[in-house]
Amino acid sequence: MLRIENLSVSYGPRRVLRDVSLRVGSGEIVALIGPNGAGKSTLVRAVSGVIPVERGLVRANGDDLLALPPMQRARYVAVVPQSASLPPAFTVWETVILGRTPYLNFLGQVSARDEALARRALRRVNALHLAERRVGELSGGEQQRVLLARALCQSTPILLLDEPTAHLDLQYQASLLELVRGLTREDDLAVLLALHDLNLAARYADRIALLVDGRIEAIGAPQDVLRADLISRAYNWPVQVVPHPFLGTPLILPESRI
Repeated sequence: MLRIENLSVSYGPRRVLRDVSLRVGSGEIVALIGPNGAGKSTLVRAVSGVIPVERGLVRANGDDLLALPPMQRARYVAVVPQSASLPPAFTVWETVILGRTPYLNFLGQVSARDEALARRALRRVNALHLAERRVGELSGGEQQRVLLARALCQSTPILLLDEPTAHLDLQYQASLLELVRGLTREDDLAVLLALHDLNLAARYADRIALLVDGRIEAIGAPQDVLRADLISRAYNWPVQVVPHPFLGTPLILPESRI
């Protein structure tokens, strides 16, 4: 389980996160939503230890993640970033095997087990056939699958995804999140997923946390958080929320002000 307790982050004099607390259980996807500037990406970066926190704790199975050395923390938490500048000359295989870095010996040697885990990760995201391709030759959707494979190769119980569907077309958005949901169940992962698209959050998340001005305004099941009053106020735009005609999940429809 991932547990975030009273986490606050500031950039200079500006407070970006304010006493944020939430938990993500094993086998659960919690989607983090909120308007631009709400602090979603900052929360993901703070939990992963990339940026310093002003106060608060991040725990995994009782261990204080932020107090651990980076290599040890990387055995707990893997990150699929919002946009990664992958070295275009690297092959997919070279990129994914980097996920084993926290486990390499002092000589940096890759073991047979490391290679087996990399192949398994690529196979699970349907990208093993891309192993010898250069990253710069891949489409955006293929690159996101490679990033997910690299994260899976880390063999961590916690997975953080920061807008993984940004700049992807509909096909790749759906296939990537279907894949994440399946892996979450299979590996009993605790997944924190920052998303802009509220309808994707409604479809794929077990619970949703609404972040506004650095604070958690609501957290709960999709039907409890994706309410017209909460979403209209948070995004400063009127919306209607109706049941999806096929899935039954909340469907958010922006209203016109014209």
